[in-house]
Amino acid sequence: MNFKEELKVYAQEVNFYLSQCVKGQGIPCDLVKAMEYSLLAGGKRIRPVLCLTWAKMLGVNLEQVLPFACGIELIHTYSLIHDDLPAMDNDDLRRGKPTNHKVFGEALAILAGDGLLTHAFSLMLSAPLPSHLIVSATREIAWASGPAGMVGGQVLDMLYTGKNFLDLKELQKMHRMKTGALIQGSCVSGAILAKSEGADEDDEKMAREYGQAIGLAFQIVDDILDIVGDEQELGKPIGSDQDQGKVTYPALLGLTKSRELAQECAQKAKACLDKYTGREKDFLAELAQYIVDRVN
Repeated sequence: MNFKEELKVYAQEVNFYLSQCVKGQGIPCDLVKAMEYSLLAGGKRIRPVLCLTWAKMLGVNLEQVLPFACGIELIHTYSLIHDDLPAMDNDDLRRGKPTNHKVFGEALAILAGDGLLTHAFSLMLSAPLPSHLIVSATREIAWASGPAGMVGGQVLDMLYTGKNFLDLKELQKMHRMKTGALIQGSCVSGAILAKSEGADEDDEKMAREYGQAIGLAFQIVDDILDIVGDEQELGKPIGSDQDQGKVTYPALLGLTKSRELAQECAQKAKACLDKYTGREKDFLAELAQYIVDRVN
């Protein structure tokens, strides 16, 4: 299989698990519909795939990690629902479909996000691996998705919107929190769970550095695509960052320098894989490049 075929196989594993994870849980029917509407709307499933691949490269069976990895996707999906709300980015489209609050109303959309966030930790804690490693990996994801990570980054994004005083260092800090922290946490949690098979602190360090590099690359490319992307490919209108007065990498550096910086990040990520061998190592290197080259 080539890289895209392999990514699709990983995504199919994740999608099947996600299609079952909120059914039969005693959840009110309307809430299930709202949660599944966004959770099953597609997407590349990059975060759970990163968790799965790091764990698999370091020796863990994929099925053991799948509940944990899918919990990360629930957290990511909750963040998208809340980001789209009128009080936040006020977006009408997500992945080519009306946003959750446009279909179910603001109140149920908020509760769908809340439901996904809390159910995520139930899934992660159910993974059949040593309890001390599950706790450690869950703590990593809680930090990445909380006030010092994704939520805090969203607050900074709101504070900085419409301001023109931001420099590159401040922009990178915001995006390391808002976008990068959960991507980094996905890699690190996979390495932590692999300690059941002999992974060590150096593996965790390499996963952290790899995740930080691709997390930054991911956001840079997002900023670029908001200018030059295709609306059909993206599934949402382009130019929304500029319309909302957001500071972006192209606004600070220009498109050429932004592309160069994204490529530098991909190279840093690949360098973190030098000590490893095997198909998973190659897949992670190709994934770093895919993040830079993607069109959606």
